[in-house]
Amino acid sequence: MIIITGGAGMIGSITAWHFNTHLNRDDLVIVDHVTHEDQWQNLVKRRYAFYLNKDQLFAWLEGRKGIDAVIHMGAISATTERDFNKLVADNIQYSQALWTWCAQNKVPFFYASSAATYGNGDAGYDDASIDNLRPLNGYGYSKHFFDQWVLRQVNEKQPAPPSWAGFKFFNVYGPNEYHKGRMASVAFHTFNQFSQTGAMKLFKSDRTSVADGEQQRDFVYVKDCAAIMAHFFAGKGANGIYNIGTGKARTFRDLATNVMASMERTPNIAYIDMPDDLKGKYQYFTEAPMDKIRAAGYSAPMTSLEDGVRDYVQNYLMKSDPYC
Repeated sequence: MIIITGGAGMIGSITAWHFNTHLNRDDLVIVDHVTHEDQWQNLVKRRYAFYLNKDQLFAWLEGRKGIDAVIHMGAISATTERDFNKLVADNIQYSQALWTWCAQNKVPFFYASSAATYGNGDAGYDDASIDNLRPLNGYGYSKHFFDQWVLRQVNEKQPAPPSWAGFKFFNVYGPNEYHKGRMASVAFHTFNQFSQTGAMKLFKSDRTSVADGEQQRDFVYVKDCAAIMAHFFAGKGANGIYNIGTGKARTFRDLATNVMASMERTPNIAYIDMPDDLKGKYQYFTEAPMDKIRAAGYSAPMTSLEDGVRDYVQNYLMKSDPYC
């Protein structure tokens, strides 16, 4: 059996899709704590053996054998979360408990970190070292703390899972993200805003060196993220912490324009002031060096922004049944 925490979320449910579709695995244990009333839609097409609330998992695991891996995608993913006690409980302590169980039971463990650990990028985006990083928010720090804790366990020769990897996801977009609200991708918001109003609003830049709409992120298609999970599940990657992006930063204008073009309509973009709660906490540029994961044997090309957006818009968002 394969445990996928956050299995009703975006990356988790697409990982389940990949295991169903490409590996013919339906012995999945989906673990989550669903809060959106429609989020069951992310599971309705999946084949799996058990669904557990996240608070049921450890009792279910007692004495359990035959677990092939834990793919830990579950967490508070909102960068705007202000309750640090919740971040500690869900993003640090829960992850530590799962790592410890996997170490004790010799089960591979693969988990979601985040590019938010890099902060404003002043220390670079090199996944070969996580020293000297300064996240911009509590969410980023909770992910950075767990990365540091994992490396400390390994460096101090503490018990560890037989294989493990952490994944610093950059700006993920794609099917099954509707439940994320404000934290959903700009691709999702562009489709909805443009459908409803005929225009897409992007944040103005408050840096003189960056034009409006020219803020850049490394936008990665969620199906690529799932394929990478499968690569490591198959034992093809070395233990470590890895960037997951495309290796090429693109502008928000590029992303929004591609969404509108994929809808076969003339793009229309307006610019608005950045909200006060994001000022000083907004990444103007992210780009994932991918050398380390390529060295770990992952050789498949990453989906281009144009191809990923077209698949997302035309095969999901524009359909009456948009769920993967």
